[in-house]
Amino acid sequence: MSRLPIPLSLLDLAFIGPGQTVADALAATVTLAGRAEQLGYKRVWYAEHHNMATIASSATSVLVAHVAAHTRTIRVGAGGIMLPNHAPLVIAEQFGTLEALHPGRIDLGLGRAPGTDPTTTRALRRHPSAADTFPEDILELQGYLAGETRVPGVNATPGRGSKVPLYILGSSLFGARLAAARGLPYAFASHFAPHALLEAVAVYRREFRPSPQLQTPYVIAGLTVIAADTTREAEEQQVAVERARVRLLLAQGRPLSDEEADLLRDSPAGQQLKQMLTYAAVGTRDEVRAYAAEFAEHASADELMVIHPTPTLAARLHSLALLADTRENERACA
Repeated sequence: MSRLPIPLSLLDLAFIGPGQTVADALAATVTLAGRAEQLGYKRVWYAEHHNMATIASSATSVLVAHVAAHTRTIRVGAGGIMLPNHAPLVIAEQFGTLEALHPGRIDLGLGRAPGTDPTTTRALRRHPSAADTFPEDILELQGYLAGETRVPGVNATPGRGSKVPLYILGSSLFGARLAAARGLPYAFASHFAPHALLEAVAVYRREFRPSPQLQTPYVIAGLTVIAADTTREAEEQQVAVERARVRLLLAQGRPLSDEEADLLRDSPAGQQLKQMLTYAAVGTRDEVRAYAAEFAEHASADELMVIHPTPTLAARLHSLALLADTRENERACA
């Protein structure tokens, strides 16, 4: 099968696998990003999540800086920064700094959700109503980055005039309409919230208005990929991924055996988690590439943002390469 017709990018949550330390997980992000760069992936993004025992990307800007310093050409960014958790000025300064250090390689994806649970939201010193000002906060952030501040006498240094490109992340019609109205690229989280994908993309494309950053609509769609040498091996890895999500999201910190995790996996709550994998390419090289091509057309996507969630780094690296299908690169790098 030939190359996929649209760009591939990588979403990495900096997984802390069984028996791993945070340092292990952060080292793995560098390895994964470097391999993605070799394989021709367009960008790698890190998501802001808090109070999750198996995700090490909470200090997202710091991680972006670290990975960008250890790569050369791949774009590196946030997918995303949960803007209600932060003052727009601080984010403008952070990403303005990153752009100054790594010119032309930094992306800033923005989300409206807190990226955590209500108790942790309070620990972040944020009020749930902070999400209500998300559209205005984006305008304020854009002003700082464009050098046209909306707060008289306040400028972002670094950041002023850096024009770091913004992306709106979402899983609903709200984000689609906001991205369309502001003329920004739209990244839909179909890798974990699949249900509104088609309607949201249709609304975004229909209502899009050109902006200085973007003249035509641009859709990035999230896709889970579990690629292995055999279909059976990929399916076994999928079971491991589902068990890990049950432990993270349903077990509330309690250790579970595989048998206990499977019982939860088959419960009504577990079935809801399985629905997160509605859009998942699971199988061999040819199977996942065929699925990815069909999904890109289904989603009317201009780019796929893929997450390889298998528990081990070796499996993620292999899945990354199988999807890219760069046999010549694999031989050259062997």
